[in-house]
Amino acid sequence: MSGSFGKCYDPTGAQFGLPTYPWRYAPDGLATRRQLRARGLRPGGQSIAAQLMRPRYRRGPLVAYLYRIDRAKPVRPMTPGKRTALAKAMRARRTCPQCLTDAGYVIPASLGTCVPCAYPEEQCAA
Repeated sequence: MSGSFGKCYDPTGAQFGLPTYPWRYAPDGLATRRQLRARGLRPGGQSIAAQLMRPRYRRGPLVAYLYRIDRAKPVRPMTPGKRTALAKAMRARRTCPQCLTDAGYVIPASLGTCVPCAYPEEQCAA
C-alpha cells in the first residue's frame, strides 16, 4: 500500500470512527449524496455509513460521506407551489433594484445592480 492510500484505508472505523476508504475505492452499495441524486434518490434520514478521504498536500484531507443505496428513498417530486416560489426567487435575483428591469442574468453581488446601471458612463461612450 502506498503511504497516502494506507492513511485513508480504515474499513473497520477504528481510526476515524467511520469506515474510511481512499478516494475512488468505495465498496459497492454505497454512494455520495451527488451520486444518489443522479439516480433519483436521497439519503432519507439515514446516518452516514462510511466516508471517502483524499489526502491533500499541506491541507486537510477532502472528505466525502457515503450512504447506503438500499436505504435511500426516492427524491420528492416538485410541487406546483414550490415551483412557483423558486421561479419568483429567481426572478428577484435577475431584477435590478435600481432600474427595476429583468437583466436576463443573476445580478452580481459585487455590483448590486445590473451592468448598465453600475457603469452608466461606459454606456454613453459606446
